[in-house]
Amino acid sequence: MENLQIRRFKASDTDWVVTQHGTHYAKAEGFDDTFGPLVASILADFNAHHDSQIERGWVAEEDGQRLGTIFCVRLNDTTAKLRLFFLKPGARGKGLGQKLLAECMGFAQSVGYQNMQLWTHESHTAACALYARTGWDLVDSRPVHSFGCDLVEQTWVFQFGSHLQS
Repeated sequence: MENLQIRRFKASDTDWVVTQHGTHYAKAEGFDDTFGPLVASILADFNAHHDSQIERGWVAEEDGQRLGTIFCVRLNDTTAKLRLFFLKPGARGKGLGQKLLAECMGFAQSVGYQNMQLWTHESHTAACALYARTGWDLVDSRPVHSFGCDLVEQTWVFQFGSHLQS
């Protein structure tokens, strides 16, 4: 990953993000065709309404090829929400996820958020392990039927100042 760049998300990245999420999760986890439209809706809202002073998205690239994304959006005055954290399978296991997470969390802290929250599924084992290693706390876990699958939905939180970030 010598020519790696983490740059700000642009609206022109939207279709790629939607396609990557929809295709990957259909293949890897059997998600139905309701997942892609959810991702598209999240990005349409971000593109139309985000406040660039306190909300941001990033795209990881290598040699001009997009490899992954992460977003920081406002949940409320004190809490940022991490969204759409994704790495293409070939880009995993090389520390890129940790770099994207550090970029997102560093931004959230720098603009004054006191904590962060995210929602994921237990089946995303590598991401969940990264959250745990980084000081996030699992605060809720429950079985659900979403995107045509039986899943275990999780909510994780991170409080700035209560953990030492690496």
